[in-house]
Amino acid sequence: MSDKKDKIISIGDIALMIGVIAFCVAGIILLVSNSKPGGNVTVTVDGEAIESFPLNKDTEYSVNTDNGMNIIVIKDGVVSVSNADCPDKICVQHPPIDSEGETIICLPHKLVIEIVE
Repeated sequence: MSDKKDKIISIGDIALMIGVIAFCVAGIILLVSNSKPGGNVTVTVDGEAIESFPLNKDTEYSVNTDNGMNIIVIKDGVVSVSNADCPDKICVQHPPIDSEGETIICLPHKLVIEIVE
């Protein structure tokens, strides 16, 4: 004997899944549309801003601190770290950034690279 309780997926379950997917897609679209291209790159070491560069001008900057060295590259509107003498090199492996609020951080060197308006 089979009754309606044996159904695996009901119409309500499908409607709920579609609603959750629509909510997620709307959230992603909202995040992407609010991502502003940044105007400047601020370099901070141990909480102190040491330099600022325009994002639209290609440049290379070497940051030398008591903790170590990082080479910051601004090219084609994106910022990356091309070289560092820290042991883990996470900052070098980080993908380039280009939008306001994005950061690249090198913890061993207490370095923060941030895109600002």
